[in-house]
Amino acid sequence: MARFKCGCSRRDFLIKGMYGLGVGATLPGLLNRTSAALSAQALEGTSMEASPERILVVVELSGGNDGLNTVVPYGDDEYYRVRPTIGIPKSEVLKIDDRYGFHPSLVGFERLYKDGRMAVVHGCGYDNPSLSHFSSMGFWHTGVPNGGETLGWLGRLADGAYDHDAQGNRIVNIGTRQSLAVRARHHSPLVFNDPRTFRRDGAASEKAALARMTADGAGGNATLEFLAGTAQNAAESSEFVRQASAAYRTTVDYGIGGLSGPLRQVAALIHAEMPTRIYYVTYAGNSFDTHVHQADPHARLLAYTADAVRGFTQDLTRIGRADDVAVVMFTEFGRRVEENGSLGTDHGTATPMFVVGNHVRGGLYGQHPSLTDLDDGNLIKTTDFRRVYATMIEEWLRFQDSPTVLKGKFDSLGVFA
Repeated sequence: MARFKCGCSRRDFLIKGMYGLGVGATLPGLLNRTSAALSAQALEGTSMEASPERILVVVELSGGNDGLNTVVPYGDDEYYRVRPTIGIPKSEVLKIDDRYGFHPSLVGFERLYKDGRMAVVHGCGYDNPSLSHFSSMGFWHTGVPNGGETLGWLGRLADGAYDHDAQGNRIVNIGTRQSLAVRARHHSPLVFNDPRTFRRDGAASEKAALARMTADGAGGNATLEFLAGTAQNAAESSEFVRQASAAYRTTVDYGIGGLSGPLRQVAALIHAEMPTRIYYVTYAGNSFDTHVHQADPHARLLAYTADAVRGFTQDLTRIGRADDVAVVMFTEFGRRVEENGSLGTDHGTATPMFVVGNHVRGGLYGQHPSLTDLDDGNLIKTTDFRRVYATMIEEWLRFQDSPTVLKGKFDSLGVFA
């Protein structure tokens, strides 16, 4: 019998099903989902229209990363005029052409870029931008700015691209709570933060409720069967995550900081042959909200991010899965063009996005926003961020119905070979 690299047999793994709910899920909460879930079971599962082997990893940099000090327009004198104190000196920029370069802390990004495995997409944003963390992040999560959408773009992608009835969870969200980005109609994301303490055995009241269901017999009652099965699968899936994490060994250095642990866990689950195709990780805590004395903390954040992402790509190469994985990175907004009076930057608008992978055609994409033609001191977006989403959906995952997922047609960028 084939065995997965976590030590579980294929039969055990499929029995576990990986339908695990988030760490905060409870049986009473499941009742609210029962109707939709049973409707999903009644539907014919959609065919596996996305490429079955390809995996998408989405990285959120929360807080609003300063794009102008990340991909530095050192060839534009206006940059130094409006940022006389916090602007990155030309002599320190990691130059990628005669106009742009990386912050000096982004050595890992520079290496990925020079290897042809990183695409930088200039000026990403949306019309009528919000400067609120909550609102703007919600727009990036749903992929429908100012639209009132309740499901996430990755959740809708999973609903459209992957079988509703297939064994195995298609979405994993590593974080302290479930992101709106992965909220789906027909797929329950597996959500955990620390795999060592991830346990879904249930509270005493939940166990008692489950025991009563089992004792009374749920035969013939689809609702009770679903609830009992889901609770059991949640407990068993958490065990699988703990085993896969504990068994994983790597010599690759992911560095320290907010992404090193989550990306290492993604590598562990990929190595364990988990059937997940969408992973979502977050550099949490509004870390990139650099209003005051930005220089040193921003440098550290960028170094931690670059080290973790490059370490992840190296680890994927080590385990033979680098050709199967692509990474896309985003933040909810950039910062204002001009530095503030506290040696930092305030909430802005357009910002670069990053795409990493072996199949990426490395380079700069899109047009960098003007530093002089501004909207109330903010950059005017030149690339709708949903073009990057469409690129990941159509070019990478090879699911061609991106207009349904994104609630509109957005041209992809030609990033993937």
